[in-house]
Amino acid sequence: MKEIRDMEFGGERPLFESHDLRLINITITDGESAIKECSNIEADGCRFFGKYPWWHVDGSRITNCYFAPGSRSAIWYSRDMTMKDCIIDGPKFFREMENVELENVTINDADETFWRVNNMKLKNVVLRGGTYPFMFSENIYVDGLDSDAKYVFQYCKNVEIHHAKILTKDSFWECENVTIYDSELDGEYLAWHSKNVRLVNCHLAGEQLLCYADQLTLENCTFDAACDRVFEYSTVEADIRGGITNIKNPTSGHIVADKIGSITIDENIRKPADCEVRER
Repeated sequence: MKEIRDMEFGGERPLFESHDLRLINITITDGESAIKECSNIEADGCRFFGKYPWWHVDGSRITNCYFAPGSRSAIWYSRDMTMKDCIIDGPKFFREMENVELENVTINDADETFWRVNNMKLKNVVLRGGTYPFMFSENIYVDGLDSDAKYVFQYCKNVEIHHAKILTKDSFWECENVTIYDSELDGEYLAWHSKNVRLVNCHLAGEQLLCYADQLTLENCTFDAACDRVFEYSTVEADIRGGITNIKNPTSGHIVADKIGSITIDENIRKPADCEVRER
């Protein structure tokens, strides 16, 4: 593998069609598409300032690197990528990709990040700001996520999440096959119009949570006192620890809690309208 150290590159496509290359302490300055149509690329301790620096790369390892705000839309149409111990300040990263692993990565502008990614593993990742990360992505495994981005995980399939703290709204909309363990989910309209969502040992906060959901399961979950109008038009099996303030018009299933503040069943409930709701 060829090695390049302690250099700067700028302009248009300075490393186009590079293969079997290790970059150490490299700076990508101005220009566009510095590393494009490449394969088997390693980068350690590098800094990226120009636009679109990492497109159509098959097989890469990125460690201890920094991506500046100007490196927007930096990593697209690439496969088999591992990134560790990096800081990203640019938006719209990771699009149309396959086989992506991130560990100890902070993304300070998570706007439109992780779109249409298939097979993704995240460990100890931080997302700050922005909208719609993870949209249209599939086969996602997360262990450690701290996110305040808006509208996370929409139109996703096959998602498993552990130890997450997510402050957002409209999260997990129209998702399918999602399991979340040992996490805090704070934000209105959680998992509307989703199918086969399972929450285990989670704490939930926000208004109108878990509505229009099909095959919804909660195991040993707790609710913030401000939560109301929960489970409207959902089919649900729920084991709730502690209290829940208000349940509204669940369609079918079983809901049990230590304490239920109120249950709203009105003329708008949908058939079969046979959900069993009771205190433990």
